[in-house]
Amino acid sequence: MKDKFYQYIQELQNTITSKLEAVDGKAKFQEDLWKRPEGGGGRTRVIENGNIFEKGGVNISAVHGELPEAMRLHFGVKDANFFACGLSLVLHPNNPMVPTVHANWRYFEMYDTHGNIVESWFGGGQDLTPYYLFEDDAKHFHQTCKTACNKHNPEFYSKYKERCDEYFYNSHRNEARGIGGLFFDYCKASKAMSMENWFNFVTDVGDSFLEAYVPIVKKRKGLPFTEAQRTWQEIRRGRYVEFNLVHDKGTLFGLKTNGRIESILMSLPPHVQWVYNHHPEVGSEEEKLINVLQKPRTWV
Repeated sequence: MKDKFYQYIQELQNTITSKLEAVDGKAKFQEDLWKRPEGGGGRTRVIENGNIFEKGGVNISAVHGELPEAMRLHFGVKDANFFACGLSLVLHPNNPMVPTVHANWRYFEMYDTHGNIVESWFGGGQDLTPYYLFEDDAKHFHQTCKTACNKHNPEFYSKYKERCDEYFYNSHRNEARGIGGLFFDYCKASKAMSMENWFNFVTDVGDSFLEAYVPIVKKRKGLPFTEAQRTWQEIRRGRYVEFNLVHDKGTLFGLKTNGRIESILMSLPPHVQWVYNHHPEVGSEEEKLINVLQKPRTWV
């Protein structure tokens, strides 16, 4: 399964980066191949200063070795080895009318001292972080997520949409990071779902990403914006940074397993602001967004 899934994310990385380059029309992804001293490595691809994308990354990795102490404590095991592979992407557009997007699809195995698999699971999801709320965009993104889920279980969309709303939440701000999407983790074999079933589900979600995001980019990329709207975008990016550094499990896992710092922090935008005690004007489009972030909505 690990070989099969790693093959999938290599192909998905190629598909996504080539499509995004075509959409941007200017910038190209630069590629870094890297190795992890303890075992494994990855292929990082970063795009910068494009017509549409100010900064973004579409990264894959496959790492293995002894489970670090912090992770052993987390899983309640004494001695264990692990394998983890996944694709992680973040795209930060220039135009504040185009939303930031994040996605991740991953697979994990843990082994006993004899090399036997004792745990294995899939995880992942995709979520949208707009700076200005276009309800049509939110509905399109969520409908695409729901369509992918419905191929496998009619309860998956509502279940993983709710988990997404709960996970991507800045509790210290009492607001969501964005308008959500899907988030699933610890998807293990059961009577209802084999690992093959989970593989098919996760790859269907991965295959839906471009359809969920690219039409939104094409629709909003040419909209005019003001300097004040750009400032608002940078303030909201600050909340994005706060989530990734304070709450995000993927970031913490990477840091605790001696991951590649440049790849882990690729998700951070290049221009950000933290304005003291900032509040949007009453009745403004900015306040409209905040109201939705404070109380997640049902989009489809």
